[in-house]
Amino acid sequence: MTPHIECDKDLIAPLVIMPGDPRRAKYIAEKFLTDYKLVNSVRNEDAYTGYFNGVKVTIFSSGMGNASMGIYSHELFNFYDVKAILRVGSCGSYSADVKVHDVLLIDNVYSTSNYALEYLNEDIHLIKSNEEFNKVISDTAIDLGVSVKKVNCNNVDAFYNSLNIEEIDKKYECKIVEMESFALFVNAKKCNKLASALVTVSDNLVTGEKLGAVEREKDFDEMIKLALTSIIKI
Repeated sequence: MTPHIECDKDLIAPLVIMPGDPRRAKYIAEKFLTDYKLVNSVRNEDAYTGYFNGVKVTIFSSGMGNASMGIYSHELFNFYDVKAILRVGSCGSYSADVKVHDVLLIDNVYSTSNYALEYLNEDIHLIKSNEEFNKVISDTAIDLGVSVKKVNCNNVDAFYNSLNIEEIDKKYECKIVEMESFALFVNAKKCNKLASALVTVSDNLVTGEKLGAVEREKDFDEMIKLALTSIIKI
């Protein structure tokens, strides 16, 4: 056990899907897994382990922000022998062409966060997801007939806030914003593990269109099925 995970090591699968919301974790387990059970509820960050197409998978909520994602992915990588973590979540769009409900695969993440400096002792502000993992996800999307765009992402500590959106987009080609992927990718780099992120646009910051809380919890089935089908191939 760790300070934030209460179960024995063998109850966590080497393949982990990480939504931010514990209610979304419960929804995924109930709808997509067989023979699942609750294996963690510390601080209400629920985790469920079960089987998808016969392969053992854990659905583990990360909470919101780099700090929370950093804690849970660190403990999973280092103390539970997790091989791969695939974040599934929502994001905001900086472009009218990246629309609400679009499914996106995050390639590079830019952040002004000092998370990497504290964790790696390296002043890194741009980090890439795992290319091998992304290839599996992209190929699986084609097989499933799911339209997926690969994009760069701006990661922020203040909810969907950026003082220099146009500058960041011009310099790093960031079309979306979210709050967790930077810490996940930094942790994976340090631990030599696999990490990527699939997100669905819930808010378009240009047009003002957005999804409600219930929609964000339950309307991402296409992304979730893609995530589960991909991760069991790793």
